[in-house]
Amino acid sequence: MPHKIGFVVVSSSGHEDGFSARELMIHAPTVSGWRSPRFCQFPQEIVLQMVERCRIRKLQLLAHQYMISSKIEFYISESLPEYFAPYQAERFRRLGYVSLCDNEKTGCKARELKSVYVDAVGQFLKLIFHQNHVNKYNIYNQVALVAINIIGDPADFSDESNTASREKLIDHYLGHNSEDPALEGTYARKSDYISPLDDLAFDMYQDPEVAQIIRKLDERKREAVQKERYDYAKKLKQAIADLQKVGERLGRYEVEKRCAVEKEDYDLAKEKKQQMEQYRAEVYEQLELHSLLDAELMRRPFDLPLQPLARSGSPCHQKPMPSLPQLEERGTENQFAEPFLQEKPSSYSLTISPQHSAVDPLLPATDPHPKINAESLPYDERPLPAIRKHYGEAVVEPEMSNADISDARRGGMLGEPEPLTEKALREASSAIDVLGETLVAGAYCKTWSYREDALLALSKKLMEMPVGTPKEDLKNTLRASVFLVRRAIKDIVTSVFQASLKLLKMIITQYIPKHKLSKLETAHCVERTIPVLLTRTGDSSARLRVTAANFIQEMALFKEVTSLQIIPSYLVQPLKANSSVHLAMSQMGLLARLLKDLGTGSSGFTIDNVMKFSVSALEHRVYEVRETAVRIILDMYRQHQASILEYLPPDDSNTRRNILYKTIFEGFAKIDGRPTDAEMRARRKAATEEAEKQKKEEIKALQGQLAALKEIQAEVQVGNIQGGKAAPAEALGIPDEHYLDNLCIFCGERSESFTEEGLDLHYWKHCLMLTRCDHCKQVVEISSLTEHLLTECDEKDGFGKCYRCSEAVFKEELPRHIKHKDCNPAKPEKLANRCPLCHENFSPGEEAWKAHLMGPAGCTMNLRKTHILQKAPALQPGKSSAVAASGPSGSKAGSKIPTPKGGLSKSSSRTHAKR
Repeated sequence: MPHKIGFVVVSSSGHEDGFSARELMIHAPTVSGWRSPRFCQFPQEIVLQMVERCRIRKLQLLAHQYMISSKIEFYISESLPEYFAPYQAERFRRLGYVSLCDNEKTGCKARELKSVYVDAVGQFLKLIFHQNHVNKYNIYNQVALVAINIIGDPADFSDESNTASREKLIDHYLGHNSEDPALEGTYARKSDYISPLDDLAFDMYQDPEVAQIIRKLDERKREAVQKERYDYAKKLKQAIADLQKVGERLGRYEVEKRCAVEKEDYDLAKEKKQQMEQYRAEVYEQLELHSLLDAELMRRPFDLPLQPLARSGSPCHQKPMPSLPQLEERGTENQFAEPFLQEKPSSYSLTISPQHSAVDPLLPATDPHPKINAESLPYDERPLPAIRKHYGEAVVEPEMSNADISDARRGGMLGEPEPLTEKALREASSAIDVLGETLVAGAYCKTWSYREDALLALSKKLMEMPVGTPKEDLKNTLRASVFLVRRAIKDIVTSVFQASLKLLKMIITQYIPKHKLSKLETAHCVERTIPVLLTRTGDSSARLRVTAANFIQEMALFKEVTSLQIIPSYLVQPLKANSSVHLAMSQMGLLARLLKDLGTGSSGFTIDNVMKFSVSALEHRVYEVRETAVRIILDMYRQHQASILEYLPPDDSNTRRNILYKTIFEGFAKIDGRPTDAEMRARRKAATEEAEKQKKEEIKALQGQLAALKEIQAEVQVGNIQGGKAAPAEALGIPDEHYLDNLCIFCGERSESFTEEGLDLHYWKHCLMLTRCDHCKQVVEISSLTEHLLTECDEKDGFGKCYRCSEAVFKEELPRHIKHKDCNPAKPEKLANRCPLCHENFSPGEEAWKAHLMGPAGCTMNLRKTHILQKAPALQPGKSSAVAASGPSGSKAGSKIPTPKGGLSKSSSRTHAKR
């Protein structure tokens, strides 16, 4: 039958002060449970170890009312990963997850009890808490768990149950039914039945003492049913129902009393206490009258083991279980207080006569204080020794002053640590010769409190050593102390680990300077401890990782250690491929932080060792390590600029295919103030869109200009007719209204292909009178190219005018151009035209431009002459001139032509012809 499984907390990511994960081991109305640190990083995790390997059937979680995790994942394992090979995640198998309600509907005033049914075998359970739900009460972004309950069977019993079920199934098919049909359907015959007394809600709302009595009465009720004592079972059933109400009321009183104490309302607290005692006495008296209460059930909570840590009674499992260890955090506070703070019997406590057990033969004959086989438990989990107050025995308790208690605490627990083994004697022989066997035995003891006390005693001994002690004795003491510190750094108990760090800090910053020892002794301390400390930065516990990393950073900044340059040399050692994830992340984080603190001067960090380490870290399998390496490289570039580039591959398209190198080179560009690739693409896109927009506007303007040109041409033709001149259109047999169709107004060529798009193509590529500006890609008339470069081109600021040749020359070349006087001097505009292509002077006039640019003996630098031109029908010489001149003579069009890609001119620079 599934029942409550006891557990202990093995580790947790961290906790807020006063809300340790070990609070989860207690189930009572007043427990506070576990809370994560304030503003913690997610996910948070807790690892639980069950008292034995078992098959988990059901998990129950009691969430906090407003510190609620959005999701909780469950993992199970048969064994815990080795301590110094942390984060072997494959040891844990994922079971799944549950989502918790954000509790908005209740106004964050109710706690959610979540039950999860599973079927998994193991001994270690890991819970992973994800990001919290946000609400106005959870100002520190914490998650919390008030309680957890594990219900299941021992793994061996589950196997036996499965075998029995298979045999039962076989008998059923063979027709052999040996079971009593009357028992069918009762809870005693259901293998998956879970007692309500094992439910988490029972413990969380019941007074602990009453809950123990209810469980004992429930056991007696089952025994009475088995022995067919039904009247007695009925009486027990009614008593249990009544006691549940009593326990709930006492639980409420206890919570109210606790609240009054927190508010320092001690009068109310005293009133609640008296009310509880009076009510409890009345109920117990009634139970005694009905012969339902005996000495065993009257044990006070100080004598009772913590219920969640012990297996509850079950008709299927009655073998005794050892009690589980005391809370680690409370052990140091209570281990000496318990023997001297036994509560006196209350006024309502009853003394049961020996004859009472004879009335009820169902009383268990077990000792109310069973002996615990401490040897079967790990040394760090053995219960603390306490003087038990047995029933019927008087215990003389000597009074102890505060000084006596502090002396006892300073000297360790009552008694002495176990002797050193032969192996330990050989290993620590040099330390024993210097520090004594008693102190070393405490440091080697298997009980953590002795190990911590040994370190405290050693620290006190070092502080009390006089200044005049011989140097040799000082050195021997230091080396023996470092030997014990190195061993303590590896300790799995947090308090021992922290004590070792305090001792090491004291040795480096106080002991060595006080006795003026050489740097060799400081170097010995650092070199012997830094490798072990670096190993602890890869610990599975987040708190230990952070503590170790912070201490390494602090130690590296000690003035006694900084000059040695030892720690930087360890941090730039290449990462091992098989190193743990946390170890690699901690090493990278330490390197990044110490680089900012120490720089690359005389600190042990150099450009060479840091860059080689960082570039190799870019190949690491963990994303966080690679990201930190990129950040380190960018920080190095800010300080050393070009010196960093020689350690990286060239900045080309192949290299930028790697996202890390792309990020690095774009980071370099930002540091230098250069635009990144993304910014360049955005600029090009914006420029293209602007050019397209301008092109459309210019085409629209050109169309308007062509329409205006047609109107002007029509007016000219009307004037010629009225003046007695024959219009060229009549001579060619072309109607007046269609004369300008299919005609290039610059070169006079006519073609059927000169539609609106065909003319644009002609202007863009073939017209001999036009050219494209190499700088802004506009199509302009060759005759106005110089003026365009000087006044209209996008690059006009880069040109200047030569006073000799009157042409546009780059301003950078203009001084040399003028100095050498190699250019052909230009003549006045009235005497000659100047070609900007071949730099020759020729006769003035518009017709001269056509002859120079289009004639076979004209400009030799007009590259468009090589194109095959479709000539317009031959015209008479006089009429050809008139046609050529008549088009542009009255044109309002500018000197630049719309192009498929370049756009349209904004203003005219000159007219094509003059009347």
